[in-house]
Amino acid sequence: MAARIGIIGTGKIGEALVQGILAADLASREELILSVKSVVHKEDLERRLGIRAVLDNRLVAAESDTLILAVKPKDLGEALEAAGAGIHPGQLVISTAAGVGLDYLEGRLPHGQPVIRAMPNLAVALREGMTVLSPGASVPPERLDWARRLFGSVGRVIVLEEEHMDAVTGLSGSGPAYIYIVIEALSDGGVKLGLPRAVATELAAQTVLGAAKTVLATGEHPAKLKDMVTTPAGVTIDGILELEEGGLRVTLIKAVVKAAERARQLLRKTSK
Repeated sequence: MAARIGIIGTGKIGEALVQGILAADLASREELILSVKSVVHKEDLERRLGIRAVLDNRLVAAESDTLILAVKPKDLGEALEAAGAGIHPGQLVISTAAGVGLDYLEGRLPHGQPVIRAMPNLAVALREGMTVLSPGASVPPERLDWARRLFGSVGRVIVLEEEHMDAVTGLSGSGPAYIYIVIEALSDGGVKLGLPRAVATELAAQTVLGAAKTVLATGEHPAKLKDMVTTPAGVTIDGILELEEGGLRVTLIKAVVKAAERARQLLRKTSK
């Protein structure tokens, strides 16, 4: 498969994908083309990345075998319209716009166009992202595999039916914001006990990172790992009791559900 990749909207997600693609040797700089909105951004990307950037979405679409729409949901319609006739048969189109469904995408593209809806999160910038892919009906297995390789260059990837994408948005899409609050709160606890802020934040962040890596590396249920830390009559159980009394578990569950509900509302609004 030719690896000519076009990215429309080279913000945080788009640029992270560029870095991952290059690091994984999925394409050369000459096989990438980027679309931006300003001359300043174009010149900055070309200087820093050594990749051609243009102000013409149609040109990016026309020169790409894989077209990634890494734009905000409100800008997706405009981006598709600007790409226009540049989109060609068999070209794989991938959208990272949160809350925009396959029906919307397929309805604005030629019949039978292979389309994948992707939900990455902010950690793709450090190649520690979590991306969920949901393919449209016209995506053959080899194109889905290619999409997995693309997003696998910036973190973990799983494939799910689109019916789960609102839940994905509420959990892994919005989840980093919840964890930042947890890290901040743990850091505040350290400061309350006399630790310098920088030390407390480093302890909190590394603790969260280590705990997350342990879950992924062992495959154990988080409850089992929690029990491994919680010794009988030890100090951790007292901390856990405070968390339960404060409703941390229920609050996080409600946050995921609420964000998913909002994503569902945005999807209904976009589909109209």
